[in-house]
Amino acid sequence: MFRPLALFIGLRYIKAKRKKNGFISFISLISTIGLTLGVAVLITVLSVMNGFDREIKTRVLGMVPQASVASFEILSDWQQIAEKIRKQNPQVQAYAPYIQLQGMLTAEGQVSGIMISGIEPEYEKQVSILDEYMVAGSLDNLKSGEFGIILGESVAMNLGLRLGDKVTLVLPEASPSAAGVIPRFKRFTLVGVYRISNEIDAMMGFVQMRDAGVMLRLPEGAQGIRLKLNDIFQAPQVANNAASLDMTRLYPSDWTSTHGNLFSAIQMEKAMIGLLLFLIVVVAAFNIVSSLVMLVTDKKADIAILKTFGASPKLVMQVFMIQGMIIGVIGTVAGTILGVSLALSVNDILVFISRVFGISLFNGSVYPVDFLPSQVQLADVLLIVVASFLLSFLMTIYPALRASKIEPAETLRYE
Repeated sequence: MFRPLALFIGLRYIKAKRKKNGFISFISLISTIGLTLGVAVLITVLSVMNGFDREIKTRVLGMVPQASVASFEILSDWQQIAEKIRKQNPQVQAYAPYIQLQGMLTAEGQVSGIMISGIEPEYEKQVSILDEYMVAGSLDNLKSGEFGIILGESVAMNLGLRLGDKVTLVLPEASPSAAGVIPRFKRFTLVGVYRISNEIDAMMGFVQMRDAGVMLRLPEGAQGIRLKLNDIFQAPQVANNAASLDMTRLYPSDWTSTHGNLFSAIQMEKAMIGLLLFLIVVVAAFNIVSSLVMLVTDKKADIAILKTFGASPKLVMQVFMIQGMIIGVIGTVAGTILGVSLALSVNDILVFISRVFGISLFNGSVYPVDFLPSQVQLADVLLIVVASFLLSFLMTIYPALRASKIEPAETLRYE
């Protein structure tokens, strides 16, 4: 016998109990299945939460400025300012100028409010994901003086527009004329359509930066400079450092002030859901206690005989702790394999269900995405596995202590 004695006896008990005591074996099986399902559900749900977090970060922070500096006056020297910012802050990966204006789009008798960003396409490609989500046309179609516009798919559909169609941009500023004061407006040509999420598609449009300046009657230059960072959580510090280059003209802004609450809510939701689902693992682990207590009661005579032959209380404790840990190991490993497998294929499963039953589980007009994203993070999986192992170990302590305190004389008196 080359195995440790406690392990040898523990394995023999596990095999024996399945043959002799069906009820205890059933409880152990339920404990294992409960632990497996608890771990699997926890890994799957946290992976889905990670997926939503990733998609929102990619789509929202891929469109809104991660950090920026703006001015109340036109920055004609924005390129020099941007280069100084990049040299001062190693976190700055790229930059792009912009001009912003608000107005209304009208076409075919339809009206839609819109936030227009005047951009330089060659710079915008470096700081946003817009070019990756174009479904028609291209960013390169925005050329100075041609008054082209790129709109979200939902806005284009609501206005009944296709590539090449004309749309009128109306600004709230009034222009004096011989006929009196009239709103300022300009005809644009639709040169591109993008699709990111329903919320972003419905509120953002893009024109060439100089065309935006002409609409606002501004001189050459930019209103602000948008920054893309290596670490988005450094945004407040980078924005403040950038604005400190010329505090008389520049003021900072970053994503934590515009969208920080959204990501805080996602993180809190992930933590609360994880805590609630971990209770499933706790309940399954408590079943280990009940199964081991019943096993100790059933094996009192065996324990007494072992002690009579010289087995120490420590050895008896190890025997029953090993049995509980075997349940924990089997349940945790099986749950991890099942959970990771489900997390990697959960979207395919939902697509299959949607096709079979003819229902749409994720409507792109309601949710930010029209699929179920999932991202398995090694840190989450390791945390769940370690917590499950630790919990399984803790659940074996009381039954093992109870077994170690059995007195051979009292137990064998009536045997």
